[in-house]
Amino acid sequence: MPILTEAIDTATELTMLDPDGLTKWIEAADPAIKTWVESSRFGAGLGEILTLPGAQGNLAGILVGWGTPQARSRDRFHLAGIVPKLPDGTYRLNPEAVEMSVSQEVLGWLLAEYSFDRYRERGERDVNLVCPDGVGTDRVRAMAEAAALCQDLINTPARDMGPDELESAFLDLAQKYGAETTVIRGEELETGNFPMIAAVGAASHREPRLLDMTWGRADAPKVTIVGKGVCFDTGGLNIKPGASMGLMKKDMGGAATSLGLALMVMALGLDIRLRVLVPAVENAISGPAFRPGDILPSRKGLTVEVNNTDAEGRLVLADALALADEESPDLIISLATLTGAARVALGPDVPPFYTDDEDLAGSLAASAQSVADPLWRLPFWNPYEYMIEPGIADLDNAPAGGMAGSITAALFLRRFVESSTYLHLDLYGWTPAAKPARPKGGAFQGARAIFDVLEERY
Repeated sequence: MPILTEAIDTATELTMLDPDGLTKWIEAADPAIKTWVESSRFGAGLGEILTLPGAQGNLAGILVGWGTPQARSRDRFHLAGIVPKLPDGTYRLNPEAVEMSVSQEVLGWLLAEYSFDRYRERGERDVNLVCPDGVGTDRVRAMAEAAALCQDLINTPARDMGPDELESAFLDLAQKYGAETTVIRGEELETGNFPMIAAVGAASHREPRLLDMTWGRADAPKVTIVGKGVCFDTGGLNIKPGASMGLMKKDMGGAATSLGLALMVMALGLDIRLRVLVPAVENAISGPAFRPGDILPSRKGLTVEVNNTDAEGRLVLADALALADEESPDLIISLATLTGAARVALGPDVPPFYTDDEDLAGSLAASAQSVADPLWRLPFWNPYEYMIEPGIADLDNAPAGGMAGSITAALFLRRFVESSTYLHLDLYGWTPAAKPARPKGGAFQGARAIFDVLEERY
């Protein structure tokens, strides 16, 4: 990771200045530097940089524009925006003249250094940062590593990231931190009573499976994370249009986010009994494909009418959630790239979350704000329960009409959790256009906010 734990005398200072601070800084500057800054037309706008020459023609420092509060309010990770502009070297921060969350900006610096290089060689840069006092190096490293793991998994095409490869990543992470694992695959899903996971994955030549990881003290508070692992989603027999299928390599984004969150929990040693469940499948099309109109049994005993085979994520999650609920953990969290309705409501940057626990909702909203990991609460709106009750079966996986699609999907999932506090996030898992610390591609959403809550609670 491009961060140093000890100060280096030769590190170049980055001085953050807003427009008011620039005026004061110039007044105190050496006359030659004052002339240099004034002639450069540097105005301390957000993301601007200005190199300062030394007496011997060397690089004496760099001014970093911190902009106005209004400009900063329009995005996050402002320091990350200058990383691509910096020449190779080692830098230290001088943020004394501005208001900023130093730890958050250091994390942004690390996130800005991510690139997906599996299929294309890129020139390596050597841009390093001296770790500022008071910033936990292990913490920001773990968060950056977790984000990179999630992004790599999402960015990898389904040809190279099917259920087998997702299982390998799952087992590698578990082995690294000494977690215990179980894998139930193929026909074992039917005999083990995971009928909906088996049905959704039946049409693919790549066997469906349920990945199960446990870590931590057996008597610690139990937190179970369930991540949707649909490695590619054709839509099944209700086949998606080509334009909608193009990004379906990211439909295992919930699983990828679950692994990133698990990495942070294990690397930073939270005192919880962590369990991670990932139903890993491919929703393909062939003779054994499940059909519109089919009625599927579930692990919980509820029957589900399939009115759209493209609403498969909630089916595989439901069996995994039922398993999670059987041991009554303190908290169950589901993470899933579940509905387009959530994107219509809140766009790509702000995933909705659902919970009936008011204290948890307040804590998560506050953490999302404080760690710059946006989330927004939507309701488990009980008056919409009728929408997921088709009459012919207990539940409908795809209510007609399309209204409140994210809410009805969340209500469907809630039916499979009875004994535990439940939190559900409807993720996008993708950054459509590059932004500071967020390159175009797979996105690590919601996990840092959840980790902040877990760390506070446990």
